[in-house]
Amino acid sequence: MIENNIYQSWESKGYFKPNGSNTSNSYSIMLPPPNVTGSLHMGHAFQQTIMDIFIRVARMNGKNTLWQVGTDHAGIATQMVVERKIAAEEGKTKHDYGRDAFVKKIWEWKNESGGSITKQMRRLGVSADWDRERFTMDDGLSNAVQEVFVRLYEEDLIYRGKRLVNWDPKLHTAISDLEVENKDKKGHMWHFRYPLADGVKTEEGKDYIVVATTRPETMLGDTGVAVNPEDPRYKDLIGKEILLPIVDRRIPIVGDEHADMEKGTGCVKITPAHDFNDYEVGKRHQLPMINILTINADIRDVAEVFTTNGEASDAYTTDLPAKYRGMERFAARKAIVADFEELGLLDEVKDHELTVPYGDRSGVIIEPILTDQWYVRTAPLAETATKAVKDGEIQFVPKQYENMYFSWMRDIQDWCISRQLWWGHRIPAWYDNDGNVYVGRTEEEVRANSNLAPVVVLRQDDDVLDTWFSSALWTFGTQGWPENTDDLKTFHPSDVLVSGFDIIFFWIARMIMMTMHFCKDENGKPQVPFKTVYVTGLIRDENGDKMSKSKGNVLDPIDMIDGIDLESLVKKRTGNMMQPKLAAKIEKNTRKTFEGGIEPYGTDALRFTLASMASTSRDINWDMKRLEGYRNFCNKLWNASRYVLMNTEKQDCGFGSDDIEYSLADKWIESKFELAAKEFNDHIDNFRLDMAANTIYEFIWNQFCDWYLELTKPVLWKGNEAQQRGTRRTLITLLEKTLRLAHPVIPYITENIWQSIKPLVEGVEGDTIMLQSLPQYDEANFDQAALDDIEWVKSFITSIRNLRAEYNINPGKLLEVMLKAASEEDAARLETNKQVLVSLAKLESVRVLESGEEPPACTTAIVAKSELMIPIVGLIDRDAELARLETLLTRVNHEIFRIESKLNNSTFIEKAPIHVVEKEKD
Repeated sequence: MIENNIYQSWESKGYFKPNGSNTSNSYSIMLPPPNVTGSLHMGHAFQQTIMDIFIRVARMNGKNTLWQVGTDHAGIATQMVVERKIAAEEGKTKHDYGRDAFVKKIWEWKNESGGSITKQMRRLGVSADWDRERFTMDDGLSNAVQEVFVRLYEEDLIYRGKRLVNWDPKLHTAISDLEVENKDKKGHMWHFRYPLADGVKTEEGKDYIVVATTRPETMLGDTGVAVNPEDPRYKDLIGKEILLPIVDRRIPIVGDEHADMEKGTGCVKITPAHDFNDYEVGKRHQLPMINILTINADIRDVAEVFTTNGEASDAYTTDLPAKYRGMERFAARKAIVADFEELGLLDEVKDHELTVPYGDRSGVIIEPILTDQWYVRTAPLAETATKAVKDGEIQFVPKQYENMYFSWMRDIQDWCISRQLWWGHRIPAWYDNDGNVYVGRTEEEVRANSNLAPVVVLRQDDDVLDTWFSSALWTFGTQGWPENTDDLKTFHPSDVLVSGFDIIFFWIARMIMMTMHFCKDENGKPQVPFKTVYVTGLIRDENGDKMSKSKGNVLDPIDMIDGIDLESLVKKRTGNMMQPKLAAKIEKNTRKTFEGGIEPYGTDALRFTLASMASTSRDINWDMKRLEGYRNFCNKLWNASRYVLMNTEKQDCGFGSDDIEYSLADKWIESKFELAAKEFNDHIDNFRLDMAANTIYEFIWNQFCDWYLELTKPVLWKGNEAQQRGTRRTLITLLEKTLRLAHPVIPYITENIWQSIKPLVEGVEGDTIMLQSLPQYDEANFDQAALDDIEWVKSFITSIRNLRAEYNINPGKLLEVMLKAASEEDAARLETNKQVLVSLAKLESVRVLESGEEPPACTTAIVAKSELMIPIVGLIDRDAELARLETLLTRVNHEIFRIESKLNNSTFIEKAPIHVVEKEKD
């Protein structure tokens, strides 16, 4: 409730908005738009926490800050949601509605139910300008998409052609590689005998060669067989022909390095219309392409034959064997295998491990199929985009991801941008009855530009654009392009893009290409969309497995913020599952892992955990114990603030007074804070949020809470008024600065405490911590001597506490302590800090050992170069301690003997790994 109230106050008061400055001091981040159908998952929470930290840091540094948010229309996903909805509620399909009415239905769903993820983002503390929220199909972005398409077409960078695509037989659309989920399956490899034509024989005297395939049904579309040109078994057959069984088609044997001499039989059947590798082989050897499948992936009644350029061809007949026509693809597979066996042409069948492509939305096996699609010629665009990274205009963090970017860009293929859906940006192309194509912003523009008579009937292309096409325009389309708006001038290029490595090509590279083609500065130089690409790792579960609904290991960030009971968690994970066995397995694992459900941890603990995990690793394992630890950290900060308020509210904190004395501890904590501020800002600048979070943790937990608050007690209890004023002032001002430093990472608790602290600190003005300045290193507050002295004090106290624990001395027993000082400096430190040492180490007395004085029997520890001594008479049982030490000595000697025996064993030295031997030597 507190978090919600704070967030609503932030948003309603406009704190997330740019400050309106017209100077060049601007900073912007464009949120990767999540799907409008989606809900917040761990990947979102991770990246959005990172972005919010960057934004809050920039805002506190006084920059004119914009975090541009919005959602993606998610063509396939959204259409499927609404199709399922009308099927369940009305028993209708989209065809019952018709295109226009169905699209209207989707808009209704979007306005009522879409975008719930943005509400969840608010729970995470996302400080974005929600008044600027965009949608990839709003009027402005739709206009930008249309403009880009038309311009690229006019520049001959967009064309329509028949090429091989990933085809989803259930959704009846082309899909991108990112929408293909490859699964490992157990299958078979069928070895078929293909007879050689014209009486030709192999060097072994056989009148056939053997090809191996995992997809027998595609043999109906074979137009060649490839062998390696260096393969002595088959190189003399290159140029000869095969008589393709069942269909009686003569096809050539070609020499191509795609055929691996060491793999299988060394002969590869080539089906250019149904395999991506075969498609490339077919292009190299000008093999015709024969499409044998319908959009349902059934065997066609009549084949389609094309040249390698996708034009109709009469190189082969379009006839297909009558018995297979209309067969479902896997039924045809069984029938073809049976016919090969009956013909005596099935050589053998082997078990085979397969990687099978599935549609991630439809769940059916994807087929490569030849279809007419729209494409972008990417090579000319990639050249400029590649140079921008090479020249350092765009930096990748971590830098090694540049290699992944360059690898993709070097081998870039033309981009299929059309999808056979109803929901999306409809392609601005029209056809007349003769098949001529016209591209324009509207039908009226097309008619005017082509001088078409009113009687000419035009039909708009039914396809829509790939969702990635519109999102490629995100950085400039959201700022008002194609108009040269003030927002474009102020916030473009953006500063940082935070994204995952899995979409470097699908989204990041395409944004760079599109932006640099369409956005130029006043000198005509292409603009980059962002200056830095910060690539995050992938959050996996505690076992290192990728989180997925099918595994039941998905964690909902909102559940970790609010908590969820076990029964609700089980229902959430298994409620919509259609497979009872899988649901039962997931339920069992959930009950075992989360016996009591998930406790509420709060937003700040989640954010701190995510920030602490933002390392350079590609894979990051989630750990609930870290989340629990950072909740404890937030509680520690809260309790520390209660102590500060208790000792400063309605007290004289020395503001406006010259009679004030700062203790050594006060000077020390100020110095530690300056170091922490420097480290934090350096880590933010270097994109090491894990280290920045650790700096905050280390300072607040170990320095401020564990040490400084304890060091203040002797002053507050026994110091004079001037000393007390100094410590109170340090307590309140140091806490206020610490809250500001931690705010970008843990915004809620820092805002809450700051509101209580603010009235007590002179000179602090404003209604919210998020618009205060972020602390920077101030050398004037740094005191090296104070640092050294207090580190000595800490070492003294810690040594005594360790000796108490080692010898089981009651923590409350007051001790007599002597110091054999190695220097006058150490002796002076003891005298200066005697009150603190006596109080915190619980001492009866402490003194410097006189020169020549013989101490009694003591237990000792080293502090700096001096020797700390505690008389042991009456403190410990001498005989018991000697026995303990004797046991320890025996154990150590035994271990030494074991190690020496191994190192004296030549067999161990020769056979053991080097690092094992070195470890034993150490």
